[in-house]
Amino acid sequence: MNISVIGAGYVGLIITAGLSEKGHNVTCVDIQKERVELINLGKTPLFEEGLEEILKKNAGKNLRATTDLEDILNTDVTFICVQTPADFDGTVDLRYIKKAVSDMGKILRKKDSYQLVIVKSTVPPGTTEEILIPLLEKNSGKIAGRDFGVVMSPEFLREGMAMRDFLNPDRIIIGAYDKRAVKIVKEVYKANCPVFETTPRTAEMIKYASNIFLATKISFINDIGNICKKLDIDVYEVAEGLSLDHRISPHFLRAGLGWGGSCFPKDIRGLVHKSRELGYEPKLVGGVIQINEEQPKIMVRLGKNKLGSLENKKAAVLGLAFKGNTDDVRDSQALPVIELLLREGAEVTAYDPKAMENAKKVLDNRVRFADSAEKALKDADIAFIATDWDEFKNISFDGMKRKIVIDGRNILRGRRDIDYEGLCW
Repeated sequence: MNISVIGAGYVGLIITAGLSEKGHNVTCVDIQKERVELINLGKTPLFEEGLEEILKKNAGKNLRATTDLEDILNTDVTFICVQTPADFDGTVDLRYIKKAVSDMGKILRKKDSYQLVIVKSTVPPGTTEEILIPLLEKNSGKIAGRDFGVVMSPEFLREGMAMRDFLNPDRIIIGAYDKRAVKIVKEVYKANCPVFETTPRTAEMIKYASNIFLATKISFINDIGNICKKLDIDVYEVAEGLSLDHRISPHFLRAGLGWGGSCFPKDIRGLVHKSRELGYEPKLVGGVIQINEEQPKIMVRLGKNKLGSLENKKAAVLGLAFKGNTDDVRDSQALPVIELLLREGAEVTAYDPKAMENAKKVLDNRVRFADSAEKALKDADIAFIATDWDEFKNISFDGMKRKIVIDGRNILRGRRDIDYEGLCW
């Protein structure tokens, strides 16, 4: 099948690579010329395990990238994967997706055959039906459900495991505007997993509810962990006992520094904002956010208690990405930890195996960056483990001035001969 993907960001690239691996002919469209050139060379502008191997394998064969949106005329299905960022108050910025569907609508005027539009961008419930479809109809002069199909099919990709998730999904949600579209979507995905058919607005809500539920599990176990620490109870044993109940899975029950990334924070703020617009205050979701915001403060407080004062102390922060196996620092919990340390007057040296360049754009020159964990730890008074990278599991702290370690991810194996403190265990 001939498929186009609008947007070569994180989601768009994964979908482009994944669809090409499934044997489709894929054209990826992006406005950034440099990004397009990289993709055509089989290279990736971001880090994601397994992505570059697929790009290298399929680029120039059944995968190509272009800046020309008109190339969608040579395809039968178009995925829309443009960003939908949220302001701090939760307002979702729909400018990019509105422009994408408006431009696409104008191009569809020139096409006589049926085109299926699959929306992957996360948007507030009601957006596809109330905003995107009217824009497509207005700019194309065509009628949705007759001349073109529209499906909201949210993505559930985990950064660090996104290629595996796309190629082997645990479910596919199809929020279709017409029945013809459902059949085509199933042919596109070629997936051996449960397929749930629903309306576009329900599919949009499923995406929000899914991310918020997962964030809630993390905040829940962190809240329990903070209580456990005061009672001298290992929260990880509590979580293990909990997970033996078949109604409670062990996933997302690892207490620690909390959640971040490009999805959870944005989606939670977005749904809270939407709820308030509707006159409803979501109390549970508000608590999920508050608990997460508290974890970096607790981490720095533990360090301060160890040293008495952090002023002029050398602090090493290990990990800048919001989780291991990604270079994404968006809403990473490592960032507020660093901000709090700087506020306390500490001299911060940071290291991350993949996220250094992205972190430098956020932190500027207020922080020293080391090119290895050992160099970050050299002569440090205290170390904070903020990201669950495998290379930190057996790290040596011999180069430190004082071997004080605050572990925010419970990954450190060798805890002898150091002054070890777990965040909430």
